[in-house]
Amino acid sequence: MIPSPYDVVVLVKNMPDKGLTKGMIGTVVDVYSTPSLAYEVEFCDQQGRTIFSLALAPERLQYKP
Repeated sequence: MIPSPYDVVVLVKNMPDKGLTKGMIGTVVDVYSTPSLAYEVEFCDQQGRTIFSLALAPERLQYKP
């Protein structure tokens, strides 16, 4: 299944330069189709503050139904 805006996804690889670790849960906020498929994902802390928001390729994410 392809994630849509507001779907929950899981990061599948560490991104230490962004402060993100494998297994972090994020929310899809937008879907881009050009120049290639990518998802704008927002990762938040326990208080709901944004840690990082960035566009990620589908292979960096796992859909969490």
